Amino acid sequence: QLAGLAVIAFGLWLRFGGPMAEFATDKKSPELFFMGLYILVGAGAIMSAVGFFGCCGAARESQCLIGTFFACLLVIFAGEVTAGVFAFIGKKVAIQEAQKIYEDAYEDYMKNPVGKVNSTIYRYHVALQCCGKGNVEQTGLPCPENIQLPKASNCLVEIQNVIDTHLHLVGIVGIAIASITIFGMIFSMILCCTIRNLREMI
Repeated sequence: QLAGLAVIAFGLWLRFGGPMAEFATDKKSPELFFMGLYILVGAGAIMSAVGFFGCCGAARESQCLIGTFFACLLVIFAGEVTAGVFAFIGKKVAIQEAQKIYEDAYEDYMKNPVGKVNSTIYRYHVALQCCGKGNVEQTGLPCPENIQLPKASNCLVEIQNVIDTHLHLVGIVGIAIASITIFGMIFSMILCCTIRNLREMI
């Protein structure tokens, strides 16, 4: 249950906090990346519910509940493997989607460098700590203070770095959850067999 709550908190933090939240506030957003985060939050909620079955089964020494716990863990494990493969395959597409969002905002700003468009691209620059598209002329862009130009001038590269970093974090959490899931399945089977043997002895 604690692991499930931790996964929910982690998924919500990635979704609503940090640089990726700026892309989520736009009308367009990297759907594949956020879809993966929603799956992560859903998996955390299921883990918490499954943990309740496991606790009840252990407390009541119910083979039925413990068997249900094992089956649910098996489904969660299969889902984690599927989500990991999906994230690996969709990583490039997610990066391209996020870069396209920035490029569209950049083009809109160049056409009309005032008002709402100005604040939109400035939010991206602040969140990513970058300004512009590298080798493109940067004159007139709303850049954050105290950033190192031209080192941080290419926002397209920064977008790729941010998504790579976040996906690595998701991968680490996924491996940790998978390990917990495997141990949970092993211990639930041991407990189930022990309860059955004790009842046969009685």
